[in-house]
Amino acid sequence: MQDILRQLEVVLHQRKTETPDSSYVAALYASGLNKILEKVGEESTEVILAAKDATPDHQADLVSETADLWFHTLVMLAQQNVPVSAVTDELSRRFGLSGLEEKASRSKPENTQERDA
Repeated sequence: MQDILRQLEVVLHQRKTETPDSSYVAALYASGLNKILEKVGEESTEVILAAKDATPDHQADLVSETADLWFHTLVMLAQQNVPVSAVTDELSRRFGLSGLEEKASRSKPENTQERDA
């Protein structure tokens, strides 16, 4: 799985230097971060709708929309210069942790200065 993510990452970074009329991704980059984020939001909504309509015998739309979401998320990461490995490393770090433990590890008291005083 990581091979395809790495391959996409390479292509997405190449598209950053291309003219907007050369590819869809180059046009997204030229449109700026807000347009990329808009696409991520749009694709997220489409995944939700596809999941609601999915049945055990019909999951093609859910798979297709999820691929669109992942793709646009990778575009966002590349635009922000965040390597795919940062996300896969974070997932690896979390693997084997209870979700409750992981979430608790991210929780920080809002006012630590008062408690430390």
